[in-house]
Amino acid sequence: MIDFIFRHARLLLPACLALMISACQEDPSRHLNLGNWYLQKGLLDEAIMEYREVSRLYSGDQSQLTRDEFQVLGKAHFKLAIAYTKKGWWKYALNEAKRSFDIMPNKDSHDLVGLIEEKIAQGLDS
Repeated sequence: MIDFIFRHARLLLPACLALMISACQEDPSRHLNLGNWYLQKGLLDEAIMEYREVSRLYSGDQSQLTRDEFQVLGKAHFKLAIAYTKKGWWKYALNEAKRSFDIMPNKDSHDLVGLIEEKIAQGLDS
């Protein structure tokens, strides 16, 4: 019986490891952290891709998200807005800042919306 268990465990272990690795790759928090690192290093296109991946991963029924998941999603939209401003894409930035505020209404998101609206009003939109 013990031989039977060890033989099957040896077969199941690689499958379990592969499943765990793929689950880590689809972790929105991981993408948010990687996006933050890219943004800090000035790699805007890479940061944008990571923040958009967070949004894609949470694109299902948002009423099922936990509080922590809402915070990750809101932060991703907030950081995406910042990345867009650094590229000079003000309308996209405004859209993302408003999404961030809708998901996670706080002073930072509110202020960012106001700042972007001011830039657009000054004619800095590209």
